[in-house]
This record gives sequence, structure tokens and C-alpha cells, in this order.
Amino acid sequence: MTHVDTGFGIYSCDDHLDLYAVPPHVWASRLSQSLAARGPRVETRDGRPVWVCDDRVIGRSGMSVTSEAAKSLTAIGRAGIEDDGFRAGTPKLRLEDMERDGLRASVIYGPLALGFPIDDPELQDAAYAAWNDWAVDEFNAVAADRLCVLAFLPGHSPEAAAAELERCAGIGHRGAIIDVFAIDIGDPGWDRLWAAAADTGLPISFHLKGGTWSGLRYRFGKWQSAAFATVLPLQLDEPLATMVFSGALERHPGMTLVLAESGIGWLPYFLARMDLEWESLRDKLDDAPRTAPSELFRRQVMATFEEDALGGQLIPLLGPDSCMWASDYPHTDSTFPYSLQAIDETLGALPEPDRRKITAENCARLYGFADVS
Repeated sequence: MTHVDTGFGIYSCDDHLDLYAVPPHVWASRLSQSLAARGPRVETRDGRPVWVCDDRVIGRSGMSVTSEAAKSLTAIGRAGIEDDGFRAGTPKLRLEDMERDGLRASVIYGPLALGFPIDDPELQDAAYAAWNDWAVDEFNAVAADRLCVLAFLPGHSPEAAAAELERCAGIGHRGAIIDVFAIDIGDPGWDRLWAAAADTGLPISFHLKGGTWSGLRYRFGKWQSAAFATVLPLQLDEPLATMVFSGALERHPGMTLVLAESGIGWLPYFLARMDLEWESLRDKLDDAPRTAPSELFRRQVMATFEEDALGGQLIPLLGPDSCMWASDYPHTDSTFPYSLQAIDETLGALPEPDRRKITAENCARLYGFADVS
């Protein structure tokens, strides 16, 4: 493939740093001695390094891929790059891959995006704070104008989440993620977090996760992986409807919500459906929002996507100000290392100012990066 010159640097609003690629010292070096003995740490079990938390194995550490078949299922492997499993967790090497792919900046979701089970509130608070400090001090700091690992917010109470968001704003974070599937966002108590998001200006991300209602699970190299990836973006329909109809977005107009990896294909229908129900029921409900759902979406919600064959037709229905492109590096579905070609194929029919918004300006503005050039 040949490189396509967009005329400006591109910004990926949803990339990943999965647990296997996280440096083994992150929590051991930052938790107190008593919590470090329980918190996330790397141990050797059955001859393999694994992450353990509270004596439960929660994932692998490192993931060296040697077979050609396995390499073809990873973005890094497809690019012919050697990887001991830690490449995505090494800022210098990650920046090399960004250069290879034409990326100016990258917003990065850590392990919480796909599941990071820590149930004890005290340990969760400490472990998430340790991650957030490491992300600012040791990862983002390597290239603060290009790297943006998002903060983790605890989910055991709105007060804890809001306090950590406020702390993270003070130490330089640009945004945060909370596990939307672990909390009841329809509970008005979470207004404490939404208010903090509005006050700090930090966007809150809801990211799709590892399960489906039917029990379908991702199986590496099996048919389930394709079926799972197909339906996964639809996980975010209920959280979006809840934030709209519960009044959370309307009560906090300064808050921005990011639907991470939602895709865009289902959203025009969904917005029309929400508007239809709102028009039909708003005078029959004592707590319906006063603002149309589609208006709330365009005012306060950003949807991220990677590739969409119908992007040129659907994005005008949502508005280019509400969409952000992502590479999804280093996952199987990533456009790396041919992101410029993928952008051209998906967005080539759109006017240049819209392409610029979707692949650069929206992300740069939302996360406070330097001016797009």
C-alpha cells in the first residue's frame, strides 16, 4: 500500500495498552507494602509469567508471538515487527509505531477498558491511583504532547470516582474512563461524578467491554472472534439511552461523554429512535429531559470508530463534530500500519474540513493537545 498525505497530522482517539503489555513494576513500585502483596503483580505460575491480584490470575504478562498464524492476528505482527509483548507499553517503541503509521497523537485506554477486576474498595482506590500516577509520570511524560494514557476512575462509589477525577485533573490527565458496566449510571448519586467532569473539563469515556448478553465470548483465532467483534459496539446503546433519558447529560451540560469503540453505523437509527420515544412520551413522564436526545448527543457526546464502509453516508447524519477516528492499535481490528489508507477509504468522500475534524481537530480540542498542524 502507498501512503496517503492528509496534509495534517492525524490523531487516534482510542488506542490500547492491555494488561499483558504493562510493565511489571507499575503497581509493585507504587503501592504500600501491605497492598502490594495483594495488588496487581507478576508471578510465575505453571512456568509462565502472569498478572495476579488477590491471589486470582487476571491475565498474562508479556505475549511473545512466534507463529505466522498468530502474528497475522495482531496489528504489530502483521506489520512484521518483533514484539516480546511489551512493545505497546514502552513509550519509545510506541512512538516509533506512531511515526510509522502517521499519527501525531494517541489517546490510550489501559486495562480497565476491557476488564480489570479489583473488587475491594481500598485496593481499587490505591491501584487505580497508582496507575494514574504512573501514566502521567512515566508514560505520558515521555511525549506529553503526543501520548495520553487515560486515568482510571474507581466504580465503588460516586464520591471516590469524583475525588479521583479531580485529583487526576490536578496532576495533568486529559480524560478518564470508568467501567460503565460495573455501576448504575441511572442512579442520581452519580451526578457527583458528572458534575466533577463538567467542572474539570475532563471527558468521561465509556468503553465497550468483554461480554455480551448471550454469553458470546472472544476466542482468539476462532469464529467467535468475528461474531463477538461484530456485535460488540452495540453494548453502548443502553449506557447512552440511560445518560440521555435519566437526565444526566441535560443536568450537566458542561460534561462530555465519549462512547469509545461504539462505531457509527447504529447511531443514526438509535438517535432517531430516541427522538421518536421522547416525542411520544415526554408529556406523559414527570422526569423526561426537556431537550431532544439527538440534540443532547450532538452537544455532549463523541462517538469513536475505526473503519466503516458507510462512513461517508452516515457521518453527515450524526455531524462531523460528534465523531472521532481511532486506530485501535495494537488490537486485531487496528488499522495500523495503514491508517492513512483506511481513513481515505472510509472518509474520502467527505469534504476536507470534515475529514480534518474527525481525524484531528475534534480529538485535539477534546483532550487539549496543541493546535493541529
